[in-house]
Amino acid sequence: MEFAVITGLSGAGKSEAIKCFEDMGFFCIDNLPPSLIPKMAELCTLPGSKVRQVAVVCDVRGREFFDTLFEELQKLKLLGIKYQILYLEASDEALVKRFKETRRRHPLSEEGAITDGIQQERHIMEQLRGEADLVIDTSNLAPFELKDQIRTAILQKDKQKKGIMITVMSFGYKYGMPLDADLVMDVRFLPNPHYIESLKHFDGTNENVCEFVLNRSESKTFLRKFKGLLAFLLPRYVSEGKTHFTVAIGCTGGTHRSVAIANETAGFLQEKGYNVVARHRDMGRIWETKGNKDSKTGKIGKAGKD
Repeated sequence: MEFAVITGLSGAGKSEAIKCFEDMGFFCIDNLPPSLIPKMAELCTLPGSKVRQVAVVCDVRGREFFDTLFEELQKLKLLGIKYQILYLEASDEALVKRFKETRRRHPLSEEGAITDGIQQERHIMEQLRGEADLVIDTSNLAPFELKDQIRTAILQKDKQKKGIMITVMSFGYKYGMPLDADLVMDVRFLPNPHYIESLKHFDGTNENVCEFVLNRSESKTFLRKFKGLLAFLLPRYVSEGKTHFTVAIGCTGGTHRSVAIANETAGFLQEKGYNVVARHRDMGRIWETKGNKDSKTGKIGKAGKD
C-alpha cells in the first residue's frame, strides 16, 4: 500500500499537489485530522478493499489536532504501512502575494499581518520539514511544473532504482539562489555565450550554444572533476537514507551556461542508473520579460544577459 502525506506552508500549493495525486489514481482526502490517519489506513487494508494508494493533506488548519501527526504516523509503521511525506514551501514574498490575490486570510493570522502568520507557521512546521522525504519550493513554479515534479519524484514507479531521486536544476544568480538546493555549483567562470552575437539569442538547449560551452578545455576539466564529485557523494547520501537530492547549477541569468552544464550533468547521472529530472528554473524569464521565443528555432526575440 502506498500512503502519502502532503503538508507544508499555507499557500504553498497543497491543493494543486493533491489534484496531481488524484489524477494518478490515489484516493485523496484534504484536511484530514491526523488522528484519523490510522483509521483510514486500516479501512483500506480490510479484505475486499481495492484502495492501494492513499494521499492525505494535513496542515495547521487542523489546529490542535495537528500536534499529534508524528504520533499517528508511528501507528502507520506499526501497521506495516510505509509512508512518504511531501512538504511544500515558498518564499514569504510569494506566499503574501498568493494570499492577497485570493483575498484569503492566513489560518494563523486572524488578527495580525499575513507575514506574522507565515513566520509562526514556519516555526510550527520546522520539525516536520526536517522529516520530509521530499521538500519542494513552489515560489517560482507554475501549477503544471509542480505536478511534473511530483509525478517524477513521488509517483514514478522505478524511483527506488538507486534509492534516490535527483533533480538537476539550472538557475540564474540574478534571480536568487534556489532554497531547496542540496549542492550549488557556480559556473560563471566559464566564457559567456551572451557576448557571441550568433549565440546570445539562443538558450543552453541549442546545439551551437552547447558546443561553445561544453567543448572548451576549462569546461571539460570542470565536468570531469564535478562528475567525479557526484559519483563519490551520491552513494553515500543513499547509504544515509536520503531519498531526494537537488543539484543546482547557476550562471548569471540561467539561460546559457547553467542550462548546458545541467543537461550534461543530468545525462551523466542517468547513465549511472539514477532517476533524474532536469529543470531549468530561469531559462524562460528572458522571453517572458524581454521578448518571445520562436518555437521552431529556439531563438529569443530580445535577450537579456546570461
